[in-house]
Amino acid sequence: MRVELRLYASFKKYLPGDSPDNTCSVEVEEGATVRKLLEKFQIPFDAPKIIFLNGIHARGDEVLKDGDRVGAFPPVAGG
Repeated sequence: MRVELRLYASFKKYLPGDSPDNTCSVEVEEGATVRKLLEKFQIPFDAPKIIFLNGIHARGDEVLKDGDRVGAFPPVAGG
């Protein structure tokens, strides 16, 4: 099944080089979780400040379904 992964700000470096913008389509196995998807891209699970699944805040243990959209944001500094 396929899901869409969107990585923002400094997390873009984890995407494959041929990914347009900050998005890639990923093949995952049945039963895969948000946490497993992030691990697949070597993103430490404690690194994202905010994770969304289909626009809703996610904890990481949610099981993915075909067509889901996952977004991850790093901590952001500013001022």
